[in-house]
Amino acid sequence: MKIIIGIMGPGKNALPVDLENAYQLGQLIAQEGWLLLTGGRKAGVMEAASQGTKSSGGMTIGILPGNNYEGVSEAVDIAIVTDMGNARNNINVLSSHVVIACGLGVGTTSEIALALKADKPVILLNNQPESYQFFQNLNPNNFYFTQDVKSAIAKVKEILKIIK
Repeated sequence: MKIIIGIMGPGKNALPVDLENAYQLGQLIAQEGWLLLTGGRKAGVMEAASQGTKSSGGMTIGILPGNNYEGVSEAVDIAIVTDMGNARNNINVLSSHVVIACGLGVGTTSEIALALKADKPVILLNNQPESYQFFQNLNPNNFYFTQDVKSAIAKVKEILKIIK
């Protein structure tokens, strides 16, 4: 089975640094031969990660909130229509071997919480120590914090060795 790495992050109001990080993460995920999973929309971190993966010849999966393909990123290879709205967040995290949260928003926060509740490993890529403190308290065994893309990918590799 192929390794699926989920990148979660804000669709709107994503910071420029989050978009750059997501794009670079997407590139490195493709270079590792892993599959990328996002929320599938042509917005924010989802779009940046998908574009990064495609730029390096990788495969992308998008889990869409609606009952059609409206708003899907052109960089998504496999679009899964759910008609579940935000409830699709649970599909996103349960289908990923490792979740990388690239920036924070309300939806991203719910995805992190759902992943931690399901004992999925989560890596938070941001520069806000208070965010780390909050999530670390929820599930200290499966929550990791990095401040750069290369450290996030190195952490994914460590985690994959443990969960295989």
